[in-house]
Amino acid sequence: MTSDFALQVPAELETALQLKTVQYLVTKRPWLDLYGVNVRPVAPYGSASRRVNVDPALIHRCLPDELLFEVFSRMAPYDMGRAACVCRKWRYTLRNPIFWRNACLKAWQLSGMVENYKILQSKYESSWRKMWLLRSRIRIDGIYVSRNTYIRAGVREWKVTNPVHLVCYYRYMRFFPSGRFLYKTSGQTVKEVVKCMNFRASKTEGVFSGRYTLTDDKVEATFMYPGLRPTMWRAFLRLRGTTLGANNRLDLLSLSTSKVNGDGIIELEEDILGSVELQEDVISHQRGLAPFAFVPFEEVETSVLNLPVEKMDYYVPG
Repeated sequence: MTSDFALQVPAELETALQLKTVQYLVTKRPWLDLYGVNVRPVAPYGSASRRVNVDPALIHRCLPDELLFEVFSRMAPYDMGRAACVCRKWRYTLRNPIFWRNACLKAWQLSGMVENYKILQSKYESSWRKMWLLRSRIRIDGIYVSRNTYIRAGVREWKVTNPVHLVCYYRYMRFFPSGRFLYKTSGQTVKEVVKCMNFRASKTEGVFSGRYTLTDDKVEATFMYPGLRPTMWRAFLRLRGTTLGANNRLDLLSLSTSKVNGDGIIELEEDILGSVELQEDVISHQRGLAPFAFVPFEEVETSVLNLPVEKMDYYVPG
């Protein structure tokens, strides 16, 4: 006795050749229709290469090419990298060297325009985008954070227990393209400190302003501690990245402090090292040299560096 639910196999499905002709068994892949279709990038406004082109995408039909070009020209370099992942037209458009030239000249403005053009031609095959990805640069769209810990013995209680405390503190550095930077040492987390990392902050908040120089991947930063006997803080750092073009790590190679002869009043526009007379007793510090990790401003609230010591006793920046 046959079941009423028995599968009835049609005769046209008996062979593999006939199986391919059945529409409901064939997976539709509409993106395969895009192969061989050339997508034109957005040409600059007024360019001779501009032609009337009907684009099937709704955003490209509603937004003129000249407005899209203006939007891209006002984007940050890392936002342009994200926008290049949207579609092929945006990707080809963002290969325009105009966008990357402006970003490079702003990032290395201390080197001067003539020196930047020489480096571009000699090392990066006249490609601004390649220069942006391969040349070491200080990032200004966030803050560099160094998380340091040490163990401190506590006070004995009733001669029975000997408590040990794990102390955590941070070093913060925020750089500016003009050659100035801000420094702060604090036990507060990054989401609390980033609010006062600006030039309007007073010295009572522990924020100090100094100057830095960038040579290849080496950074030299100096600032002055005020007081009756001013002290100069000096650090040598190495810039690197966990991925290509990231520049999100600063290795603290050396850190030293030294007393300064005189009143120690230095203008911000002056060279600190050339304006002061140092004494012989230069103190080189061997602790608290953990690498700096870069935290973008949009990730300050969610960064793992905000975790307390009981949840993250040690941090490896990578």
